[in-house]
Amino acid sequence: MVSLMRALIIDGTKSASVRHVPVPVPGPGQVVVDVHRAGICGTDVELFTRELAYFEQGKSSFPICPGHEWCGTVSATGAGVDERWAGARVTGDTMLGCGRCRRCASGRHHVCAERSEIGITGWPGALAEKLLVPAASLYRLPDVVDDRAGALVEPGGNAWRAVAAARAEPGKRLLIWGPGSIGLLATAFARAAGAEVDVAGLDSRRDDLARSFGAARCFTSADPPGGYDAVIDCTGDEAVPARAVRCTEPGGRIVYIGLSRRPSLVDSREIALNDITATGILGASAGLAPAIEHYADGRVAPGPLAEVLVGLDRAAEALAGQLDTGAGTKIHIDPRR
Repeated sequence: MVSLMRALIIDGTKSASVRHVPVPVPGPGQVVVDVHRAGICGTDVELFTRELAYFEQGKSSFPICPGHEWCGTVSATGAGVDERWAGARVTGDTMLGCGRCRRCASGRHHVCAERSEIGITGWPGALAEKLLVPAASLYRLPDVVDDRAGALVEPGGNAWRAVAAARAEPGKRLLIWGPGSIGLLATAFARAAGAEVDVAGLDSRRDDLARSFGAARCFTSADPPGGYDAVIDCTGDEAVPARAVRCTEPGGRIVYIGLSRRPSLVDSREIALNDITATGILGASAGLAPAIEHYADGRVAPGPLAEVLVGLDRAAEALAGQLDTGAGTKIHIDPRR
């Protein structure tokens, strides 16, 4: 008899429900994780609304179980998996490369042409009681990193990579554009690196939260000043990439991690004539270990981002934007509820 578990399944545009599906069985090199927490991300919302560009590119399709920000405990292991993983508290990489190509061999599995993305491109995600993942994608969580922080490692990895690309350090002035989860975590990582950080948002509603994460000053998107050594665009506003160039000092850096639903137009002459370095960030892979280290030693405390925790039966409401995030930016799901 096949064992069943509960999972949230998106089966069409703005259509999702909790269903009973077969419990995954680990194959060679794989483990099954009992999910403790999973975060609702903007990407999950775009899956729900079918606004994610991956649909048009043929990378995503319905039905799909979403969820790529997660933590839990390893409950089953497949052949060839080190037995020390059994019972471990873990999180893991979203990006699963083929393991055979030149990109994977050079440590760039997150841009592998044949990659899977957990909960996004065909590989079932963490909005379920159990999650199947390759053991090679796992990261062990120290005891001091609780479940709330553990499910914020993936957005933290993205934010850390953005801050590293901006080369934040003492004496540098950074503008973080967009006080969402990634933007606020980037603020905290940049402050931990010794940089002075300002934050720009659409309005002032998250100013206090931004200051608690280390922002020196807060601006609305209408009036951020210029002269920054680096600007990190964490927005979904197609106008911000071009405006970010004009806020950056000659010889400075711009990091693009936000994705707009429509194409952004940037005058490359402004980049070239001001000797500006522009970098794009896709995925958290190289930032997962540093994020865990920052959480574990207290340099970054991500918990206030996710003050709302509900059960799996309310995940569809969260995707539809029907739940209040409280004082934070993110809703967490506990599939055990």
